Amino acid sequence: MSDPMTSQSLQVPASIDRLRQRALIVGLVGVVASVAGAMADPAQFFQSYLVQFIFWSGLALGCLALMMVHHLSGGAWGLMIRRILEAGARTLPLMALAFVPLALGVGHVYEWAHPDVVAKDPILQHKAVFLNTPFWVARTVGYFAIWTLMAFLLTRWSREQDTTRQGVPDRRFARVAGPGLVVYGLTVSAAAIDWMMSVDPHWFSTIYGFVMMAGQGLGALTLTVLLLSVLAKDPPMAAVVTRDRLHDLGKLMFAFIMLYAYLTFSQFLIIWSANLPEEIPWYLRRLSGGWQFLMLALVLFHFALPWAILLSSDVKKHVGRLTLVAGLMFVMRILDTLFQVAPQYHETLTIHWIDAALTLGVGGIWVTAFLWFLKGAPLLPVHDPSFKEAMANHGSH
Repeated sequence: MSDPMTSQSLQVPASIDRLRQRALIVGLVGVVASVAGAMADPAQFFQSYLVQFIFWSGLALGCLALMMVHHLSGGAWGLMIRRILEAGARTLPLMALAFVPLALGVGHVYEWAHPDVVAKDPILQHKAVFLNTPFWVARTVGYFAIWTLMAFLLTRWSREQDTTRQGVPDRRFARVAGPGLVVYGLTVSAAAIDWMMSVDPHWFSTIYGFVMMAGQGLGALTLTVLLLSVLAKDPPMAAVVTRDRLHDLGKLMFAFIMLYAYLTFSQFLIIWSANLPEEIPWYLRRLSGGWQFLMLALVLFHFALPWAILLSSDVKKHVGRLTLVAGLMFVMRILDTLFQVAPQYHETLTIHWIDAALTLGVGGIWVTAFLWFLKGAPLLPVHDPSFKEAMANHGSH
């Protein structure tokens, strides 16, 4: 029998091709429905589009961040999912392209984009040097240029490791990943202000960038677990997705759930106790009009229930059970992104059909591109110098 770590079974199994085809069909149907929604209600389209742009960009950025963490920390958990993270990070140019419709519809999304509104508001006049459309677009272009460059370098060197640098230690990964994580933190914090916080330009939170980063890491982990549940049925992943390695991912997901809950509750507690007129309206909007029920659902299903379930080691070591938790968290991440943005546009709880259409459209196209990039390289970085040792020392089935 051939070694599954050196044979053609390192390639993506046929099940991924079928999944990609289905994702493309769903995406095209969603795009058609979204175009119809844009013609019927342009304002709602762009407001819903912002939610999807933030969520799917966040998945790509979460993959980039976890990939850099792996290059700094090492370990079998990262080697097992490196190619998944690389595929997610390589979708960043696609999300840069997806920014174009948002830039064209900026007036439907941000009040600071209207000169007549700014002229009547002293606070917006004070912020106009920063919050203006040309500078806002330029900053976003800069963010994506930086993120794409980091993703390109790390994924390119990883591919070189499979061919020209087999078994040779490569310090370039750490040299980019170390400063890269700092740059990631700064740019994502700035993007959080530009894309999300400026939806309500009178509100601010100094912890908001950290909230966004924690959400991106959690989203990338849920995506990884969901894909592993498919890949683990076939070689080569069937040989490496063991109970111990699933346990690692489950513990990491558990940590991110707690981190996200800690950051969001800290933000709420500080703002609520201070009760300042420039801060408290953001939460008052979300505690009325039906939005409070979505907030309660997030408390229960984005934190309490998955936290309680993941206390069990058996759940974290069982691919099916861990997949169910990841699926729940994936859905709640979409709803949480909606909760962050939509109440600024609707005083009462509103989930429009355009939200669903864009979820299918943007999500289907993103997943199609993600799986296409995944197919472009062997599923496991077997020529990484630490691969054999890390896998051998990390337990078995």
